[in-house]
Order: sequence, then C-alpha cells, then structure tokens
Amino acid sequence: MTEINDYLNNDYKAINSQDTIAVVQDFFAEVSYSHFSVVDEGVYIGCIAADDIETFDSDKKVADYKYALEGFFAKKNMIWLDVLEVFAKNHTNIVPVLDDNNNYSGYYELEDIVRFFHETPFLKEQGGIIIVEKNLADYSMSQIAQIVESNNGKLLGLFVSEANIEKVQVTVKIAIGGMNDIIQTFRRYNYEIVSEHHEDNYLNNLKERSEYLDKYLNI
Repeated sequence: MTEINDYLNNDYKAINSQDTIAVVQDFFAEVSYSHFSVVDEGVYIGCIAADDIETFDSDKKVADYKYALEGFFAKKNMIWLDVLEVFAKNHTNIVPVLDDNNNYSGYYELEDIVRFFHETPFLKEQGGIIIVEKNLADYSMSQIAQIVESNNGKLLGLFVSEANIEKVQVTVKIAIGGMNDIIQTFRRYNYEIVSEHHEDNYLNNLKERSEYLDKYLNI
C-alpha cells in the first residue's frame, strides 16, 4: 500500500543560504516551482518564492533576504489531508518535509500529493456523492455518518466543501445503500440536499406535480 512518505522527493537539493540570488534565479528559470526550500548549514530556515526572487538584487546572497522567507513545512508523520492543507494555505506547489528532529528531509510536490489523493477509496471506489447543507451550529459529522449507515450505506468519506458564518456544506461519498432513503433521512434531520439526484423521489414527485399543473393551466 502506497504511503505519503513514498512521495518524498530529493531530485533537487535545497537552496543554500550562502548561494547568490543569481544562482537561485537561474534555478527557478529551469523549474516550475512556486517556492523552494532554503537551508542554513543544513537547517531548514524557510521557503523562497519564485515571484520574490525576480525582484531581488542578483549580486546579493539568499541570506540577505531571510526576512522574505516563508516558514511553512510538513512533518514526516503528517497525514495526507494535513499536508494538502499546507499546500492550500500557502498557495504553493512544493512543501518542505522535516523529520521528527526537525531535520530537512526533502519535499513534496503538489502533483504527487493529488495523485496520492486519487488513489484513496474516496475517489477510486465507485459510489454516489451527496452534498448536504445545514446551519453551522447544528451540523454534526457523526450524525451524517449515522444517517448513511442507518440506511445500510457504506461511507467512503466526507469533508466540509464550503462554509461561511451561517451555513456549512458537507460532501459525502457513499459506496452502497439506498440513495433515496438516505436523501429523505437527511431531509428529516433538516439537512438541505444541494446536489441533484435521479433517485430523489421527493423532487421527482414535485416535478411531476408541477408538470401536471402546467398542463392543467394550459387546457
């Protein structure tokens, strides 16, 4: 079974703080990274951004711009969802990786982590997806799981896909189970069904009644 650490990359050595900006500018001209790791005597001190490097004096050293380094990183024991969060929060396509002793170990590339995500059952296994919405103060992940499983559904995963100060949307993937029964149970617990489903008898009945009314009014 593939683990996230299998994607640890060391194709390029970390930038040394004593390297000149000119050297780093040449490096970024050859790669498509948004950032890259910087070490000082082997110790990770931050990431330098490709956009910033263009504005720096090419004769100076990276160490002269320590104030501009961004300090994000992942730990080797992080789960992949937390790693993905580091990518998203820092708008980067690489994340440095530190071991348990905070030694620099290499880096993850966003493309590899997304590929790892694609191999998870959430995306790989066949199933149906329901997006439900409820007031932020009222929703419960455990309740959502209970609704699915009480209708003989097999839950593959769920995550908060959208949220504001009032409401939250949760995307739920289900492998087996009566989709219509699950949908109607969500409604009984005051969840709004955001996604559309052919199996939704409630909406199908409303549609049929609406079509009948239109025909009646047009007689």
